[in-house]
Amino acid sequence: MPDAAAATRAAALRAQIASLVAEYHAEAFAPTAFVPGVTPVPVSGRVFGASDLQHLVDAGLDFWLTTGRFAAQFERAFAQVMGARHAMLVNSGSSANLVAVSALCSPMVEGRRLVPGDEVITVAAGFPTTVNPIFQNGLVPVFVDIALPSYGIDVSRLDAALSPRTRAIIVAHALGNPYDIGAVAAFAKAHDLYVIEDCCDAVGATFDGASVGTFGDLATASFYPAHHITMGEGGAVLAHRPKWKRIVESIRDWGRDCWCDPGKENTCGKRFDWELGQLPCGYDHKYTYSHVGYNLKATDMQAAVGVAQLQRLDGFIAARRRNYATLRTALGDLDDVLEFATVHPKANPSWFGFPMRVRESAPFSRADLVRFLEGRRIATRLLFGGNLTRQPAYTGLPFRVAGDLTRSDQVMHGTFWIGCYPGVTDEMLAYVASSVHDFVRGGARA
Repeated sequence: MPDAAAATRAAALRAQIASLVAEYHAEAFAPTAFVPGVTPVPVSGRVFGASDLQHLVDAGLDFWLTTGRFAAQFERAFAQVMGARHAMLVNSGSSANLVAVSALCSPMVEGRRLVPGDEVITVAAGFPTTVNPIFQNGLVPVFVDIALPSYGIDVSRLDAALSPRTRAIIVAHALGNPYDIGAVAAFAKAHDLYVIEDCCDAVGATFDGASVGTFGDLATASFYPAHHITMGEGGAVLAHRPKWKRIVESIRDWGRDCWCDPGKENTCGKRFDWELGQLPCGYDHKYTYSHVGYNLKATDMQAAVGVAQLQRLDGFIAARRRNYATLRTALGDLDDVLEFATVHPKANPSWFGFPMRVRESAPFSRADLVRFLEGRRIATRLLFGGNLTRQPAYTGLPFRVAGDLTRSDQVMHGTFWIGCYPGVTDEMLAYVASSVHDFVRGGARA
């Protein structure tokens, strides 16, 4: 423990370092002029300021390295932002989905625990790590089609997907556009099903005035650089009930039964008095395991960046909505060849990207338009895995398809999206819109 004088000097040095970090940010990350055709127009990316760097360095100076004070601060603040009682930080959005689905299989879920062979309803058009945890827990995905052009689950398919083995529903709010989670939640309640909302693309979106992530039993978020806020890598599981908090934290933290924070011990006051499983009475609770778990914790340096990013979240969401609206207006005259997303009347999206689908009647293909835009340094992305049932990773794995997947195939062949994240400037948006017009109306594809 340093003496008072040393502590004072260290605090002064820390303040000096923070000031220098701000100066460094101003020099190293100064904005540059946009040059059409030369400067890339990304689909996504990190947007950060001096405060983000200062928080990162501040955590580094602690040299705690694992989960610590910033993680605890972030969990409290993010839960409040999302309208949840608990937020449990993990190392990625994909890990968040893995932990959330694994939680449904916990032996602590008395009477409603999912077991291998149970079915989970999901959509075929999406990102693989929404679906992978279903397979990884020995469960069976039941794929249903999406609605176009909203890209959300087609709720009219839920009845056909239901079977005596159905136990849960897990669906993502695609590209930040909420699906009819009200109908999904009502269906789940009627049939005693769990609901996991994958909100990795949709932080800040609302449905019927409530935040996405508050309608189900569990929800997930991602803090990858492409997402609404970033830690570089990072994610969270959201829950309302203390039971889920304990289960999620156990699965995240090696499967241990102990709930002490890192660096703490005997929080329960009976560390050597437990008798669990077939262990001898008094076996150290810190080394008692109630789940087959993982180590999926984030570092405090990541969490520190998240704390700083949360302070900018409202502005980020507003910018995404503004950029989306700008593109939608600018490209509105092209709806004879391009299909644009629709929004549920009760939904207020927090857009992850700007999707569009090349209509089958268009005189060009998605590949033609994408190649043209990429040639102008405008980045594009497909709607993730397209129809996931056609992905090689799932060949030979057990799953069921309820009805046809016609619209998922249409997405696979015709949909792509471009950036509307806060790093896209007005000049970039104008360049993107004019480039799409050049291709579609100006015959540039020839």
